[in-house]
Amino acid sequence: MISSQNVLRHELIGLDVLVSGASNPAHRGLCGRIIDETRNLLMIETTHGVKRIPKMHSTFQVILPGSVHVEIDGSVMVLAPEKRINLHEKKRIT
Repeated sequence: MISSQNVLRHELIGLDVLVSGASNPAHRGLCGRIIDETRNLLMIETTHGVKRIPKMHSTFQVILPGSVHVEIDGSVMVLAPEKRINLHEKKRIT
C-alpha cells in the first residue's frame, strides 16, 4: 500500500499533484493528475491541457489515497520510473 514513507517506490501515474515550487514561475501552483512520467519530466493533465513539468528544480505535493499530502523534492525523482522504484528511499520527503 502506498504511504508517505514509500511513495517513491510506487507508481505516480494517476495521482493528483500540485507543483508547490518551481524555477519557472509559470509552473508554480499548477495542479492536476499525473498522466505520464519520463526520466526528467512529469506530464500533468490540468484544466488547461497537458503540462510538462521538469522534475529537477521543482517541488511536488502529491495527494495520496486517504487525502494524505506528501511533498517531494523533484531532484530525488530524476531517474527512469522503473529504476527509481528499485532504489532506497531518499530523505527529501516531508
